[in-house]
Amino acid sequence: MKLDAIDLRILSAVQADGRITKLALAEKAGLSPTPCWMRLRKLEKAGIIAGYHARVDVRCVAPVASVMMEVTLTNHRQVDFDRFERVVAATPEITACWSVGGGVDYILKIMASDIDAYQRLVDGLLDRELGIDRYFTYIVTKTVKEETVLPLAALLPEPR
Repeated sequence: MKLDAIDLRILSAVQADGRITKLALAEKAGLSPTPCWMRLRKLEKAGIIAGYHARVDVRCVAPVASVMMEVTLTNHRQVDFDRFERVVAATPEITACWSVGGGVDYILKIMASDIDAYQRLVDGLLDRELGIDRYFTYIVTKTVKEETVLPLAALLPEPR
């Protein structure tokens, strides 16, 4: 789907405020409400808008240890990657996982109640014999920046 400047304004507005009213969204997009709503529905149906969520500051809810973990698998067959990725997808404490190139296979973001809970999680992964050859742990001591809003204007080519 080709996006134009109006689509980008709609996306930017709903990223900043998922609870924006139809009227306010239309004003930000520079459209009347009905055409704006039709464009929004089109963006949703195309999968460009994947959902609407509340951003929860977990530290206000409970203490948390954030950990980044590099993982290298012993074997590099598709079946090995698939097995590892299925377990990662089913583990709620693993909040993000990226398959990467450059010496390691994956980088994981893990949130646990404390370092002991993190280590129990790792021990459980190792006990499952997922083919983890080695892993490195990086404890997050301070979050400097963590964006949930994409810089759409900077990522996309200029609309014509």
